[in-house]
Amino acid sequence: MLLESITSPADLARLSEQELATLAGEIRRFIVQAVSVNGGHLGSNLGAVELTLALHRVFSSPRDTLLWDTGHQAYVHKILTGRRDMFATLRQSGGLSGYPSRAESVHDWVENSHASTILSYAHGIAAAVARSSHPDRRVVAVIGDGAMTGGMAYEGLNNLGHSGSRVVVVLNDNGRSYAPTISRLSESLTRLRLHPGLRSMRSRIEEGLRDIPRVGNLAYSGLQGFKSAVREVIEPPLFFETLGVRYVGPIDGHDIAGMEAALRQAAAYDGPIVVHVLTQKGRGYAPAENDDEKCLHDAPQGGFDPAVGPGKAATALKGYTMAFNEAMMSIGERHPQVVAITAAMPGPTGLLPFAARWPERFFDVGIAEQTAVTSAAGMALGGLRPVVAVYSTFFSRAFDQANLDVGLHGLPVIFALDRAGITGPDGPSHHGVLDMALCLKIPGMAVMAPSSAQELPVMLETALELTGPAAIRYPRGAARQVSPDQVGTGLHARKTRRGRFSASGSVCILAVGNMVQPSEEAADILAADGAEVTVWDVRVVRPLDPQMIADAGRHDLVVTVEDGIRSGGAGSHMADALADLHETRISPPVLILGVPTAYIAHGSPERIHAQLGLDGAGIAAAIAKSLPRHDDLDE
Repeated sequence: MLLESITSPADLARLSEQELATLAGEIRRFIVQAVSVNGGHLGSNLGAVELTLALHRVFSSPRDTLLWDTGHQAYVHKILTGRRDMFATLRQSGGLSGYPSRAESVHDWVENSHASTILSYAHGIAAAVARSSHPDRRVVAVIGDGAMTGGMAYEGLNNLGHSGSRVVVVLNDNGRSYAPTISRLSESLTRLRLHPGLRSMRSRIEEGLRDIPRVGNLAYSGLQGFKSAVREVIEPPLFFETLGVRYVGPIDGHDIAGMEAALRQAAAYDGPIVVHVLTQKGRGYAPAENDDEKCLHDAPQGGFDPAVGPGKAATALKGYTMAFNEAMMSIGERHPQVVAITAAMPGPTGLLPFAARWPERFFDVGIAEQTAVTSAAGMALGGLRPVVAVYSTFFSRAFDQANLDVGLHGLPVIFALDRAGITGPDGPSHHGVLDMALCLKIPGMAVMAPSSAQELPVMLETALELTGPAAIRYPRGAARQVSPDQVGTGLHARKTRRGRFSASGSVCILAVGNMVQPSEEAADILAADGAEVTVWDVRVVRPLDPQMIADAGRHDLVVTVEDGIRSGGAGSHMADALADLHETRISPPVLILGVPTAYIAHGSPERIHAQLGLDGAGIAAAIAKSLPRHDDLDE
């Protein structure tokens, strides 16, 4: 196999056109096989094979800076830069990251996985290169797979043009993000046709042609055909060059020779230039090409047969996302003012059925979380009840909007924060550990966390009854299933286990969301040693149930457990409430268990929880360590 002989980008220089085509096929088969075992981003990487080969044949990485946005389309880049043998550990604990990683290779400059950032990175790196001892080094920014739907991309593009930065922007246009891209470049460019100046000039020309005796109608018809033929030649350059950025394309993104020629010309240009390439997401793999929703954008963990691709069962919604999907369909039927908003993720957030049932009540804004939130604020001002469904990690991109556009106005916007807490294989950029701390900083925002699939629809109904904003955060993966008698109501907490006082002191655990189950396991472990522990399912982190806080305050030790950042999170919030309750006497000590202020590497959630002491054994050990020893009591 040719692939086995490629250990660095320099090995590509000797290959013929036919050998490059053979290598492209081998790379696709290799990626499918690797992802079939460990999961990962499939469709975007299959579409970027020839593009990546061309880039590494024209530019000299790492001397030249190759940047990727979104970072999940860099698998081929990793293969070509000496990491092929690491793909057996893709997204596994201690193994290969699913995104560019500076710790892995000198060929990776930016560890980005949140879209639309790379043009701003490129602007900054180009400024540094221009002032370095080797100003001839090139900066190349590959942006695509929906990243051009984010507003920050256009801010970066504007600054590249304004500064005249020597950057090659490769626009990988596959018309997709997770789902079909809402604001793909070719669609946004057509807005130029509606520009008042262009429309006025066009109307004058058309009217003049129609007035020509005998041939007017024929000339007018010819103009329409001419306009159709040239608009794609004129309008993209007009769009970019108005910003001060030269434009080349569109170019077939699967024609290596054609891309090499265009990239070499672009490399010689002394300023910012866009090379627009058209690629097919999922190319060369029938299951991806036939996936109308997302071209197998990502494949699940747990494995699949590469010969047939992930089956329907493997790609179906599961756990809390399915519970949210079903709840949205239910409230959609009963509450016509409810609308759903997402940021390029209708499938992963479970909103596709809602969109199919009520397309006029569904809004996908593209990879633009800030717009999603402020649009929701506007809808709420107009009397609608918007539900914004995004991943927890992406909510942090729109905190300012949630705080000042929603919170400041006290608007009844509901945030459905999927993939909250430790998410696992996607690493530090995707763990959803900040949302509770952030939401608790927004005055008046209710914060809820279900401990079971059955709790989520109850919380969604409760949020709809509120007059202000609310956030419901829930984890990735399987959801705990419980009977009706184990489901709470309204804004009340739920006591799941009643403890008793003992010689070693009384303990009360206040557990948030998916930490209820390991907290109950910890209570079982402690019970074996004679310590009967009270456990509360907090359910609503704000407003806190006063009955729960009063009960916790009667214990000798209170332990809070959350799958979110410990500093300034739910535990700190509950500790403050306990302190306020005991203004006239000393409040019980509070042990706050949660995620440390650190970037957590990728790995299975179970393993990470155990490492952080957030499994049953870890919680029990922390409590036992905090309890007074029997020999201390004897003294």
